[in-house]
Amino acid sequence: MDVLYTAVAIANGRDGRAVSSDGLLDVQLAFPVALGGDGKGTNPEQLFAAGYAACFSSALGAVGREEKVDVSDVSLTAEVGIGKDDTGGFALAVTLRAELPGHLENEEGRRLLERAHQVCPYSKATRGNIPVTLVVE
Repeated sequence: MDVLYTAVAIANGRDGRAVSSDGLLDVQLAFPVALGGDGKGTNPEQLFAAGYAACFSSALGAVGREEKVDVSDVSLTAEVGIGKDDTGGFALAVTLRAELPGHLENEEGRRLLERAHQVCPYSKATRGNIPVTLVVE
């Protein structure tokens, strides 16, 4: 792979702080209440959800431009769940919810989502590793 950009961030645990090398991202981290924390900060699952939603939206835009379909009104929500897996450790699961405008609430919309799922770098990274569910709303 020919790397075009590398993002760098430093974190000192789930209950600490995460900062990007350029200082544009600087967030307090905390365990969510559901995992026994105080919830007074963001968490890796929220950061992953935001990144996945942005990346998938971009991939959908590229697919739409390629097929000459306007997807500018599509709203994409990423839900990232964390829970215990069957080995006693933790694992993630993702649901991507696409709110499609009326003209895409059909098989064309579903097909565009499936194509975006094939080209999105986050989808490629998670494929075969965690379940990702696509939902058309």
